[in-house]
Amino acid sequence: MSKKVLIISTSIRNNSNSEALAEAFARGAKDAGNEVEIVSLRGKDITFCKGCLACQRVGHCVIQDDANDITERILNAEVVVWATPIYYYGMSGQMKTMIDRANSLYSQDYQFRSVYLLSTATEDEPHVDEDVVKGVNGWVACFEKARFVGKVFAGGITEPGAIAGHKGLNKAYDMGRSIA
Repeated sequence: MSKKVLIISTSIRNNSNSEALAEAFARGAKDAGNEVEIVSLRGKDITFCKGCLACQRVGHCVIQDDANDITERILNAEVVVWATPIYYYGMSGQMKTMIDRANSLYSQDYQFRSVYLLSTATEDEPHVDEDVVKGVNGWVACFEKARFVGKVFAGGITEPGAIAGHKGLNKAYDMGRSIA
């Protein structure tokens, strides 16, 4: 049975390596027969959460920008995939801001059950993505019907496009292909 897969690419760099992982994951998920959408945060107007919690009362953020549309897409997806470059051992600021702005989902009847993480970094040590995984797991912990399913970390890549030929692309494709 086909699933609705939403991939959120959080890099704002053109030709980004984390977006290449997102595209590989998308190809795999499409090849498995799923409905796939990639949303890029590049060029989007997404301001910081004010912490007012009005979203819990009205069901959406009261700040009028692009975050509300993306949050609606998250709400209706069955699978959510975050793709981010790793900066200083953490997720991109854009990703953290989007996660904060999706606060209205806590009180909603969200559809997603599976959450994945795709990340890239210049450093290549196995521990480089630990804090990003911890951050995504912290978000997932707020949704009792959802679970963190898996991750692909592609390290040792720096400039845009350097991921070409990296084994992480095959891993991302295979992970997307496994969604059934």
